Amino acid sequence: MTDPDRTGRQAVPDGTARDARTPVRTLERENELLAVRAALAELTGPPGQGPVPSGPRRGGLLAFTGPAGVGKTTMLAHVRSLADERGCVTLSARGGEREQHMAFHVLRQLFQPLLARCSLQERRALLGDWYEIVGPTLGLLPSGAGPAPDPQGVRDGLDWVVTHLASRRGPLVLLVDDAHWADAESLGWLSGFASRTEDLTLLIAVAYRQDELPEQAAALGEVLERTPQRPMDLAPLTPVGIAQVMREALTGSQADVEPDDEFCREAWVVTAGLPFRAVELAAKVRDRRLVPREENIPVLRDMAAALQDSGLADQLQRMSSQAARLAWAVAVLGTEAPEELAASLAGLGPADVPGAVEELRTGRILKHAETLEFQHPLVATAVYRAIPAGMQVAMHGEAAWELVAAGHGATSAARHLLETQPEGDEWVAGQLLEAAREYVRAGAPESARRCLERALREDPPPPLRAVVLYELGAPALLRDPVVTVNHLRNALAEPGLDPDLRVRIVIRLARALSHCDMPAEAARLMAEEARDATDSRIRLRLHTEHFMQAVFTSDDEKAPARSRWLAQLAHRLPGRDRTERYLFGLRAWDAMVRGEPAEVAVDFAERALGSGLRWTDQDWGFEVPSLVALTFLYCDRVDTAEQMYSDGIAEYERQGWRGVHLSLGYTLLGYIRFRRGRLADGEDFVRAGLRLADRTGTRTHAHWYAVGALIEILIARGRIATAGELGVRHGFCGPFPSAVTIPDARTVHGELLLAQGMHKEAAEDLAEVGRRLDTRGMHNTVWCPWLPALALATKATDEVRARELAEDALRRAQRFGTATAKGEALLMAARMSDDPRERVDLLRSSVAEFERSPAEHEFADAQVELGAALRRSGRPHLAADHLYQGVELATRCGAEAVLAKARGELLGAGLRPRRLRVVR
Repeated sequence: MTDPDRTGRQAVPDGTARDARTPVRTLERENELLAVRAALAELTGPPGQGPVPSGPRRGGLLAFTGPAGVGKTTMLAHVRSLADERGCVTLSARGGEREQHMAFHVLRQLFQPLLARCSLQERRALLGDWYEIVGPTLGLLPSGAGPAPDPQGVRDGLDWVVTHLASRRGPLVLLVDDAHWADAESLGWLSGFASRTEDLTLLIAVAYRQDELPEQAAALGEVLERTPQRPMDLAPLTPVGIAQVMREALTGSQADVEPDDEFCREAWVVTAGLPFRAVELAAKVRDRRLVPREENIPVLRDMAAALQDSGLADQLQRMSSQAARLAWAVAVLGTEAPEELAASLAGLGPADVPGAVEELRTGRILKHAETLEFQHPLVATAVYRAIPAGMQVAMHGEAAWELVAAGHGATSAARHLLETQPEGDEWVAGQLLEAAREYVRAGAPESARRCLERALREDPPPPLRAVVLYELGAPALLRDPVVTVNHLRNALAEPGLDPDLRVRIVIRLARALSHCDMPAEAARLMAEEARDATDSRIRLRLHTEHFMQAVFTSDDEKAPARSRWLAQLAHRLPGRDRTERYLFGLRAWDAMVRGEPAEVAVDFAERALGSGLRWTDQDWGFEVPSLVALTFLYCDRVDTAEQMYSDGIAEYERQGWRGVHLSLGYTLLGYIRFRRGRLADGEDFVRAGLRLADRTGTRTHAHWYAVGALIEILIARGRIATAGELGVRHGFCGPFPSAVTIPDARTVHGELLLAQGMHKEAAEDLAEVGRRLDTRGMHNTVWCPWLPALALATKATDEVRARELAEDALRRAQRFGTATAKGEALLMAARMSDDPRERVDLLRSSVAEFERSPAEHEFADAQVELGAALRRSGRPHLAADHLYQGVELATRCGAEAVLAKARGELLGAGLRPRRLRVVR
């Protein structure tokens, strides 16, 4: 592939064509230039080693700040010139005052030109597996109809693409001018990625006005402040520097009359030392053929005043109407100002355009460049402000229409429609709705929300209004749950709703209510809608969603009756479509948590699974596949559960769902590994899930899942202090979520208190869990082991009660019937027993059950307990084999606490703590 960025001619950030070997003119920037050269030397090696020198190279960050016109763009041009000399791939972009609400506008400027010139095969190679996710974001692909990626997935994809570009095409230099006007999405990516440059052959150089940085750029500012080379605040030029600018520009232009010192001194005063103003002022002096002497200082002051906003407005008024209208059109269009579009917006015919363009270039309003671009952002701002307010609005509306007619898409039009006033225009609302959908698909929910809220202000007719309100309630746009719920309630209240749309609104509203920690209200809503539905398939769909909402409601006293109804309904269905299969999945989970025989739960789980379940179905969600997988887990079908979650994670990653969904995927896959006895693997996966949860916020459901699972694993590994510190750091305490979490948060909290020796407090927590779950008819203590934990917490104060609790747990386990359930209950019953012979018999039964179970950690624990009981009953010769097998299993599981206990028993028996190979 030929890289156009390695050619001799370069487009520098100020838009002028320049030979790559020609250095950019700078004055009084010696320290800054040294920093630039040092950064490029780090990136490419010392000069003279060729375009891609060997040896270690390191990227970095450069930042230039200062007021408008101080020379930031010139510094970036200098970076580009030197980078080109060293054979770097140099990509540039500029934030725009009028384009700040165009999602990924800056990133598209950076990467679209390079990638668009590649063949499809080359683009796919450069974007890799991220092609479908990042393609729409960078404007290389239209928005697809499949599941939209989440913002974190898009950022991860961009990270990979830039990293890949740096490794494949580097050294890579990214230049971002006017970053204070960059869009929020580009700033968000830049803030997150900037700290990684040291590990890549990548240099990022940014220029911005410090006092105009928006709130969303705070993170970028913090990253830049932490770099060894902190942002370089460019100072205005000294009087000497301004004099040099004036003399270089004017000497030889006025019969070899060199500007005198007083004239140059006044030029410094009226320009405030800003290089841009000095260059423009010198050009005005030259064009007016003003003799640069002290006696002409009054005229110089007038000319300097003309460079300000009002002066530029006056200048436009003196130009022809064609030139003025064209300038206005370019100001409205911004970077989207192709000549034909600008001429159409200005109302100019083909014959009028060349003269108007030349007039604007002669007046130094536009640059002498291939595109229509203002001489400086200050000029662009001044021209835009010179447009009468009513004319601004009208031109933005016309620009939107022109862009759509020219095939530029709804998002290009939306930028202009956001600047217009609502007039009850259905077309405007429709375009904004389409733009919002494109933004969601590109991973820009904030931009989508702005479009939808503006569309709502158009007061569209009822059918369209309901759709806009429905889209505002999309999970991807969830920012304020209460506002989201209100939007969906308003959508539901719209007259004449299409039945399918009404179902979607109801389901989305129920899920939003659950997100607001109001699962009981969500369940009531579904029940009411299902009761009123007249179509049998819609009614079944609503019943299914109702049952799913109820699954995650932990304090619903009607749960036993609902479970009986679910069982009756599932028994009658043949499983002919997805609705029925999903209902089978809910029946499987309900049977499992109620403690019905495991074969019942497995039967329905297998019928739900069929040929597979989708994890990224936007209509159905990921909950039922997750519940089916967990049903297999608790029914000792661990391989199936692990495979399902592995498939789910792969599907999340393919679709770019790398936020809450992927966090839960890693967490629960780790929890499955833990449940089968792979404690170290489980901890690694759960920690990965927690890191992903940290990126989505604090005290979210993803946090409750990850922290709870990690605390359980750490307790199992004997790392009680670490588990306690984790709980404190993440606020793992009441109030606990009212929705069901896996593992149950309050149970885990009770287990942690128990492990810390706080038996009374643990018993209070665990007893409360038992009251809550038993009220719901959720009797299975395999998925929520509150009962055996309560028995342990109670033993110190009431042994009789503790034995009763352990016996209850054993009865429940025998009803459920899995080897793991019975093995755990028998082990707990043995711990509660004071009769040595009974204790040994119970432990032998426990070991026998665990031999058929996938739970190797508990198997190791039971072996060690049995060995210890045999040793204490005077049979050390029988104890040794069990203790050795416990050591082997505990070592393989990473269960340090069990291992330490086993070795202590071996030493107590006078045996060497060697390990034996266990054959199972």
